[in-house]
Amino acid sequence: MVDRQDVWLILPHPIRRLPADLAAVVILTLLTLTTVFVPVVNETPLRVGFGLTFVLFLPGYAFIAALFPESGSGSESTVETAEQSQQIASNDDSAPKPVPGTEAAAAHGDTEPADSEPTDSSGIDGIERTALSFGLSIAIVPLIGLILNFTPWGIRLVPIVTSVAGFTLVCVAVAAQRRLELPPDERFVVPYHDWIAATKQELFDPDDRVDGTLNIVLAISVLLAIGSVGYAVAVPPQGEQFTEFYLLTENPDGELVADGYPETMTRGETAELTVGIGNNEYQSTTYTVVVQVQEVNTADNSTTVLDRTEIDRFEATVSHNETHHQQHTLRPTQTGEDLRVQYLLYKGSLPDTPTSENAYRDLHLWIDVEETA
Repeated sequence: MVDRQDVWLILPHPIRRLPADLAAVVILTLLTLTTVFVPVVNETPLRVGFGLTFVLFLPGYAFIAALFPESGSGSESTVETAEQSQQIASNDDSAPKPVPGTEAAAAHGDTEPADSEPTDSSGIDGIERTALSFGLSIAIVPLIGLILNFTPWGIRLVPIVTSVAGFTLVCVAVAAQRRLELPPDERFVVPYHDWIAATKQELFDPDDRVDGTLNIVLAISVLLAIGSVGYAVAVPPQGEQFTEFYLLTENPDGELVADGYPETMTRGETAELTVGIGNNEYQSTTYTVVVQVQEVNTADNSTTVLDRTEIDRFEATVSHNETHHQQHTLRPTQTGEDLRVQYLLYKGSLPDTPTSENAYRDLHLWIDVEETA
């Protein structure tokens, strides 16, 4: 059987010096980074489970720990002294009591002024920490995203994850330093030993059979709830399956817009376009794009292709819920008026003769191509 002390020694020394709750925050943050950036692991449900904890709880808990390093309740010695004083007072109710604030009261041991009030600890208890951790996490993460929106990195996976992780670890370092500056009896400590002992007492040594039965039912209910949530995360219901397919151009400010498409070109002239593919097929998909220049005849609301020339094709593999942008240089090889430049999108195998009828998605532009001057 592996000793818990041996497992603890496996951890790096800086983490072992941290309080248990702060060390758990660091470990969970590192595990989240692993499930996000390590191949194969980032395709498992572990990414979702750690990600939810990472976003909804850890930043707020670390921030609260940095703000309130002290315990939310008085020290045991203070509590014991108060209990002893109450016991002495209850055992000596018949004795006359001196007036508070007088010399007799001081000699009797009652040094508290008559108008004094009990002092409250400046810390917060465990329930308040938990509630504030969720609330502040929900506020901190969007704020980090708002700040990133005004940076060159933007709101993307890598900047968001690294920024939230950096904020959390900095707060952990501040919280650890502030706790070490306090006397040991004033530091906040998670009483996990008491929780474990109480759980063992309730599960394995109940007061009677009714308590034992209720504990078993409660444990089974918790396991079923965890299993239901895990199944919902691991096997989410699939919505509508589709692929986005669009063309963009770059404006003078360097932004991609659905405007400014070429209308008139000369033979040999080029135009830079961006082909966008958004995968919502719930699986990684390999796409093929075929670009054709077509001579068409339009009559009676119908279009007939008289001639087609393929000028380019390329492939792209896109993961689910990801978007791929492919730069494409349009260079028409023939002249004519009202030529149709058609982009045909295919999933999987490609037919012998690509047309708009057998394509999965299609886009087109109308251009006039003239001879060079």
